[in-house]
Amino acid sequence: MNRSDAAHDLAPQPLDRARALHARYYADPAMVAVDRQLIFDRGWQLLAHVCQLQNAGDHVVSDFAGLPVITVRGADGQIRVFHNVCRHRAGPLAQCDGLAAKSLRCRYHGWTYTLEGTLRSAPEMGTATEFDVGDIKLPQLAVRVWQGLVFAAVDEAHAPAFDAFVKDIDARLGPDRHLERYGHHRRVGYDVGCNWKIYVDNYLEGYHVPHVHPGLNKLLDYRNYVTETHDWYSLQWSPLESSDDLYGSGDALYYWMWPNTMLNIVPGRMQTNRIIPKGVDKCRVEFDFYYAMDESEEASARRLADVRFSDEVQFEDLTICEDVQRGLASGSYEPGRLNPLRENAVHHFHELLRSTYRNAGLAEAASR
Repeated sequence: MNRSDAAHDLAPQPLDRARALHARYYADPAMVAVDRQLIFDRGWQLLAHVCQLQNAGDHVVSDFAGLPVITVRGADGQIRVFHNVCRHRAGPLAQCDGLAAKSLRCRYHGWTYTLEGTLRSAPEMGTATEFDVGDIKLPQLAVRVWQGLVFAAVDEAHAPAFDAFVKDIDARLGPDRHLERYGHHRRVGYDVGCNWKIYVDNYLEGYHVPHVHPGLNKLLDYRNYVTETHDWYSLQWSPLESSDDLYGSGDALYYWMWPNTMLNIVPGRMQTNRIIPKGVDKCRVEFDFYYAMDESEEASARRLADVRFSDEVQFEDLTICEDVQRGLASGSYEPGRLNPLRENAVHHFHELLRSTYRNAGLAEAASR
């Protein structure tokens, strides 16, 4: 790739003339490290909901685009996010979510940290010269709790200002949809054979719904499907009509938040998606289901129906995403024109990517 080709690929594109991002940004193995450094380490990522962290020692483990992290509520009530990497020889402090831990103990050699991240004990290290457990602390991420959702950033200085990141979403949700009121029900994960950006592209448009999702298409009003873009997120919404044993009627709100968080909000339910890159052609999609607190038989039946319906939709999505990955990696594809009406959120995402890559000098680097 020469400099002029790369510069052309990354130049800003007006919506009415826009083409999709070039295949190399989905298929080049070098993009894995680039995306982690420029996008994931400099972005706010969703890690948990406060209902999972109600008491001191409650913790959630996550993959932060290659960085193992642990979100924990401290004895002082504060929620912190630490590297889930022992400072001794890189063992894990926890391997799964848990409740009411008294401390964070490395599974490898037993080094133990307080819930506030300071090393408390290190077995048999008494003969080590100038070794003070109090000098060793777990690295922390910046944390923000918004609407009951816990977000973190590795490099807060280069991340969007958090108020700008969520600007106007509270007003759109309104008083009847306070997300912190929901309770965690379950997590479902899918390993998908595609680059993380393909999954985001697919999420960001309803253009494919009539062709890929026959069941979902019956619930949504495609003619009144609206997509709005904002600085750091986009919103797709549509009137929703379903039976009372699923969602009932109301608005379906689908938020995408840079770079890899989705909030799917329908009456009585919030579903969050985290897209975790696992390689140039692999990602993991984790869905967490949160519901209004209702333990009736009817509510239990609705939750089961929701999970089943979500499985149906996700298998349809992952199949087409894997097909697209093969097409992008084939060498056949040249960027096609975007639909200005239906793919404006895809264009918005691609412009954020182009700006990120352009400002980092990726075009110049590609020509060397």
